[in-house]
Amino acid sequence: MLQLPMTSPRRIYKILPASLWRTAQQEGVFRGAPVDLADGYIHFSTREQVAETAARHFAGQVDLVLLEIDADALASDMLKWEPSRGGALFPHLYGYLEPSAVRWAKPLPWDGERHVFPELT
Repeated sequence: MLQLPMTSPRRIYKILPASLWRTAQQEGVFRGAPVDLADGYIHFSTREQVAETAARHFAGQVDLVLLEIDADALASDMLKWEPSRGGALFPHLYGYLEPSAVRWAKPLPWDGERHVFPELT
């Protein structure tokens, strides 16, 4: 597993159904979406990767939420940067996501052709 240097992105993103986020808020922890549970880690994307993630894995889906996560709030030994699409490094969390690490959660509406993203930092 690869770890990025100290200059790695400090904001990472997670797309998930709004119902899963509501459950996580009620339970005080996000354990992962079905794909995360199957793979053994929570999938995240960087700002540069998240639109393609939406297009590839969430096309046509409605009632989604986009989370912006403070990577510094995650245990550094649990967040790994690993090769995925085209060899690009993606952030994977080998553990649970605490809602306190989430800077914001915003709707990710589908306009009939693509998801409409809020401004990302």
